[in-house]
Amino acid sequence: MVTSKAKRSEAAKKAARTRKRNMAKKAADASKMALRRKRSRSASRAASSRKRPSRRAAPKRKAAPKRKAPARRAAPKRRAAPKRKAAPRRKAAPRRKAAPRRR
Repeated sequence: MVTSKAKRSEAAKKAARTRKRNMAKKAADASKMALRRKRSRSASRAASSRKRPSRRAAPKRKAAPKRKAPARRAAPKRRAAPKRKAAPRRKAAPRRKAAPRRR
């Protein structure tokens, strides 16, 4: 099937236009979604800042009871560890007398 060059170029132009249109639509949708995300994020942030007090107080902590000095418990006594018996020393093997040298 042979189509003329003019028809082919016309079809190509049409396809290019369609592609361009589709890309533009995609880009517009993406930017719209981004704007929407941004808007919702800023709205939620503003709502949370409205809810919370301007100067947040630190959480209250109960003071630990004061210890009276003489009532301090004595440190536990340390029991001395039992002494380890030294390993028995091995006696050196008796030295053999050098054999007399023969001439």
